[in-house]
Amino acid sequence: MNQKDLLLGPVLSFRGIGKGEVWKVTALLGLKLGADIPVMEVDGKACPEPKLLLATQGERYLRYDLSCKIQKKERTVSYGFPGELTWSFTVPGQGFSPRMAYVSCNGFSDPAVMRKLVRKSDAVWEDLLYSHDRNLRRKQETGEVKLLDKEQLWHEKRIHDKGLQRFHLMLMGGDQIYFDSIWEDIKPLRQWVALPRQQQLDFKVPKALEREIEAYYLGLYKQRWLPNDRKPWSTRKPTLDASAAMATMPTVMMWDDHDIFDGWGSYSDKMQSCHLFQTLFRHARRAFWVFQMQHALEDLPELEDITPAGFSHQDPLLKPIPWSKVLAKDALALPMLDNQPGFTSAYSVGPVAIVAADLRTERSRTQVLGSDTWSQIKKWADHLESGSGGPQPSSACQHLLFMSSVPVVHPKLPLAELLMDKFGQDHVTDSNADDLKDHWSHDDHEGERKRLLEVLSGLAQEKKIRVSMVSGDVHVAAWGTAYRKDLPASETWSQMHQFTSSAVVHPSLMGVMERLFLSWLNSNSKQPQHIDVQYVAEVMPFPGHDRHVMAARNWLALELDLGSAEGCKLWATWRCETETSFSNHLLAVSPVV
Repeated sequence: MNQKDLLLGPVLSFRGIGKGEVWKVTALLGLKLGADIPVMEVDGKACPEPKLLLATQGERYLRYDLSCKIQKKERTVSYGFPGELTWSFTVPGQGFSPRMAYVSCNGFSDPAVMRKLVRKSDAVWEDLLYSHDRNLRRKQETGEVKLLDKEQLWHEKRIHDKGLQRFHLMLMGGDQIYFDSIWEDIKPLRQWVALPRQQQLDFKVPKALEREIEAYYLGLYKQRWLPNDRKPWSTRKPTLDASAAMATMPTVMMWDDHDIFDGWGSYSDKMQSCHLFQTLFRHARRAFWVFQMQHALEDLPELEDITPAGFSHQDPLLKPIPWSKVLAKDALALPMLDNQPGFTSAYSVGPVAIVAADLRTERSRTQVLGSDTWSQIKKWADHLESGSGGPQPSSACQHLLFMSSVPVVHPKLPLAELLMDKFGQDHVTDSNADDLKDHWSHDDHEGERKRLLEVLSGLAQEKKIRVSMVSGDVHVAAWGTAYRKDLPASETWSQMHQFTSSAVVHPSLMGVMERLFLSWLNSNSKQPQHIDVQYVAEVMPFPGHDRHVMAARNWLALELDLGSAEGCKLWATWRCETETSFSNHLLAVSPVV
């Protein structure tokens, strides 16, 4: 295969575990339209013919099936084009516990903020890949050898000495790409921003502008995920960045606002429903479907508003989509919950279950998830096979990871909310107001946060599993808990953990005003949030740090220990960037006893 014909990829996607213990993985590849479709191999065998996901403007995007049988022992498999380009990923063994990395915020809203960085933009990705794959590390060490720290060395003997990679999966919790630049790069949109508000609401998108918007959403992925100035894959010293990570770790992706544009869902209902916003959302959704979910564009149903006549359109009421019927012919379809309008998906992976919640499709200022999505989450939970309190079958779930792009437990800032509600509305180039309105702890979402905690704690109680929430978005590292204050400590199922890891590229809080805001965050973190007579949300002192919130770019490892007498313990390890290296922050979460 000629590398000049490669536009994007490979990007790995995890599709779940199939019948007969098959580790289902796909790879997205973008090629110039005139290029021959290459035959890809995995584990020494030719892949089936790839599925065409999209053909547009002299480009085509293909999905290859890299699924492998889960064998007795875990192994690293090679895939690619033998004699030309090859990559690898690790398939777990039978009775396994998955090792996962979590990242968020792979980009930036404003190029000016990147100038604040002391280290290069991909430094955090490089650290993640150093920890993940020894072979990638060795290719970098042509000169001075980078010394591993104590935490990294701990994994050498048990993983890398066996020829394995550290992570089976990479969870990507939102903002995999930043489309905020659309407001500057497309001239009519730049002019729209300067219009009076009523003219913005009345604006109708011409066909020519819609074609330009469509091309922008479909075209930016290749620019950001495989940049032209990036070293070719064939180089002896490859670039350690998001592209390398997505090529060596099967991903579970869920979008957040920047995958659409900054603040989507948190504007006024009039602005959300205006013709321009709906056009932008429609094309962002189509691009997300192809590039992040790796489904054929022709298989994506349009959303349908079913709000009854005479009722308010403030909160979207969308027709549920029967995903099992829509994707019945696709054996590699993502495990999306049926009969919901969004993309919420659920995976059962050995002793851990993962729910990737779509918090954007149905979002408004006063709604995060619609009623059908809530119903399907509870329906899925009812059928979850669980087990705790000692050694369990490998299929029994002991931990649930709820991927919420926005943290469920985070410092609440009531004064800032009040000010932004009065003065910070509907400005597409000002992210401060929508950032606060996005939070579960905002007054407009507080009731729905209680509902979420009710659903998750009910699941924990019934199934006797440990529930943890993992999130990004806020550009800091933090740990929190949510618990029932009306129960004794012996009811351990009622204790839910919040892991916040953000960002992998976007700078953390660095400027003078941002540092003042950080001080405010830490001050507010000291007070538990009493949601009602039952529930308390509390931001805890960050492990190995003297504050509650740590302002640093970071990534998070989530790894489970099997075989202990009390069941499967979850280890959360943050790797936080410093000016010269990385610091380690560990937390152990026991299963429900």
